Amino acid sequence: MRISEAARRLGTSARMLRYREELGLLPQVRDPLAGLSWRVAAPAGAAGAAGAAGAGRGATHRQFTEADLEAVAAALELERRYDISPASLAFGLRVLAEPQVRAAVADLGRRLGRIPPTPGRALDFEKERALRLLGRR
Repeated sequence: MRISEAARRLGTSARMLRYREELGLLPQVRDPLAGLSWRVAAPAGAAGAAGAAGAGRGATHRQFTEADLEAVAAALELERRYDISPASLAFGLRVLAEPQVRAAVADLGRRLGRIPPTPGRALDFEKERALRLLGRR
């Protein structure tokens, strides 16, 4: 189905679906030839969309499957349940998918005290505490 029908069935707008796609909140297009016409821009001096989309072909539109709709509906439910924005959800997915981002966020969480220190650091703390207590005697 086309984006307008998908948006209608999800209770959102086509513009919001495009925004969610830019954020990485839509399943990837399985067919590399099924591009998104709203992103296709004709090169300067080109005579129409056929030059941008390929010789003799018009711009193609993403077709949404039932699985795509289910994935978007799950994202919408998470946003509602946790009262977060699409950008926040996209960042959460990025944290889960990219090890470098995950490590940086975990480090920040430890620095802020929201995540317990790693076991090695906890043992160092306990060792220092024990040595301080022994030094008082």
